[in-house]
Amino acid sequence: MKNRFEIGEALETTIVAVTDTTIFLDLSAKSEGVLDRAELADENGNVSVKEGDKIKVYFTGEAGGEMHFTTKISGGKADKTLIENAYKKGIPVEGVVEGERKGGYDVKIGETRAFCPYSQMGFKKKEEPSYYVGKHLTFMITEYKNDGKDILVSNRQIGESEYAQKLGTLASQITEGAIVEATVESIEKFGAFVNIMGFRALLPISELSMDRVSDAGDVVEVGQQLKVKVLHTDWKNERVSVSLKALEADPWENVSQKLPVGTKITGKIVRIADFGLFVNLDKGIDGLVHVSELENVSANTNLKKVYKIGQEMSVVVEKIDAAAKRISLVPASSKEQDETAAKYLSSQDDDGEAYNPFAAFFKK
Repeated sequence: MKNRFEIGEALETTIVAVTDTTIFLDLSAKSEGVLDRAELADENGNVSVKEGDKIKVYFTGEAGGEMHFTTKISGGKADKTLIENAYKKGIPVEGVVEGERKGGYDVKIGETRAFCPYSQMGFKKKEEPSYYVGKHLTFMITEYKNDGKDILVSNRQIGESEYAQKLGTLASQITEGAIVEATVESIEKFGAFVNIMGFRALLPISELSMDRVSDAGDVVEVGQQLKVKVLHTDWKNERVSVSLKALEADPWENVSQKLPVGTKITGKIVRIADFGLFVNLDKGIDGLVHVSELENVSANTNLKKVYKIGQEMSVVVEKIDAAAKRISLVPASSKEQDETAAKYLSSQDDDGEAYNPFAAFFKK
């Protein structure tokens, strides 16, 4: 890395140390660059950066053998030369919003005055104009004319730049197929919105569970912490969809062992179509009773007038296609019919012989 920089020159470098007053930067030279720690400190004096972090800075000059840098020009640093260089080099500047006037705000940068139009104040969330008065904010200089007598600044460009950088970071972490932590923010008719690292993603109602879900509130609640799988990302349009059910075991993997052909089971009707009834057999597993298998109906019968969603139905597994996730069902005889058949066909008398109703009659 070179030893000499031009005033306002941008530099991508690495933090080598953080002290109570100074952040030291790697210049790959005999001397290190210095940055005032206060620039990156919050209102409590804490900084989020640490040794090894990458940072973008701008050269402000050399003093006492030290190379001084800034992340933005502010306060005493904001002399005329630096402000002009900030405009030419695209360096952020810090200013105080002194008040409103027609069309925007008066902004003071060091001892220099600038103007910020209403349209260039704030980003995403717009506040009332009076909200910004008195605040210390960061701006980009968009116009520098008449030897610094006419300066236009934009706070919006700072917000746009920071947001784009944040999205870029999120896009590298929230990738399709990734499993991430999420917090439920709100519940809607079509699913739920979850917060992932500060980004709002959609958890569709169809991705909440292997079971059919009619109300997302039955599965999740606001504030709940979840692990979800990222299904789809569209960072251009800032859309991300995730799934909860993708992390559940696929019930179809062992369906042939769990529900072998010939199994009789009572399930609930979950969907009624013109061609038959879908009956839920287990979590995430529905089977079809074709209309041709139903008694006292024809292909022209309106099944919705005969059957109801949620109605119990006793069925027998007739055919399984696990790969296609399909099960064919036929209606089963009723429990009463089964018990009657068992009584006359399977029961044994006291002598151990098969039960015979006629023999039993003559024994009376």
